[in-house]
Amino acid sequence: MIRRLEPKFVERIWGTTKLSPWFPDPSSKIGEVWFTPHDDYPVLFKFLFTSEKLSVQVHPEDEYARTHHAGSRGKTEMWHVLAAEPGAKIVVGFEQPVSPQQFEAAVKSGKVEGLLHWIPVHPGESYFIEAGTVHAIGAGITIFEIQQHSDITYRLYDYGRPRELHLAHGLAVSNLGAVDAARDLPVHSPFFDVSPVDFVKEMKFWGVKTTIVVLEGAGTFDGQPYRPGEVWQIDAESQVHVTPETETRGLWVNAP
Repeated sequence: MIRRLEPKFVERIWGTTKLSPWFPDPSSKIGEVWFTPHDDYPVLFKFLFTSEKLSVQVHPEDEYARTHHAGSRGKTEMWHVLAAEPGAKIVVGFEQPVSPQQFEAAVKSGKVEGLLHWIPVHPGESYFIEAGTVHAIGAGITIFEIQQHSDITYRLYDYGRPRELHLAHGLAVSNLGAVDAARDLPVHSPFFDVSPVDFVKEMKFWGVKTTIVVLEGAGTFDGQPYRPGEVWQIDAESQVHVTPETETRGLWVNAP
């Protein structure tokens, strides 16, 4: 059996009112659109839309999260870039290794941005952000994110905006060295496996607790119409009949 997951639209100060072609344009600034089969599912799926830089942040791995946040999960994630304005960039790690003392001094002086590894991004690229990797998303980017289902975020730097920082926890879990950021699909991790999927003709396939993310194209799954911006869940072993009306591109995600 395959079913469409319901989206949850989340307002963010750094969001946008331009969500097409994945969703109708809203009247308020939407930054995230969430999908999950249920609250206890280990993976959360998100579309992210940015009109401003997001904070420089880091997430803990499972053991640190369980110890310091009452049994919570850590957060490893990956980003698949869907759209990027000219000059749009992300941060993954540092240009050169830094010490905790260097980083704290840069936070106080406002010079953190010069330490970070800024990467120009383009549609179709994927980046694997392992727990402990310092990261940020710049303005003008649309991303599909697959992450462990956790909301633990340590904010390290926020460009002078008056929001709380979490330096003690953040520096305790951060990898302060250089990171090899680029990662082509497929991506394999202990938390999820992600592969590209294309449907160009009518076909049938067997799925076992699989998730299909539709990024481009239209058609039907077992007679149910699909379009870009949808996430479909196969709950148990079953055969799915796909009839693409136009060439369909997306992501195939398996989680434990």
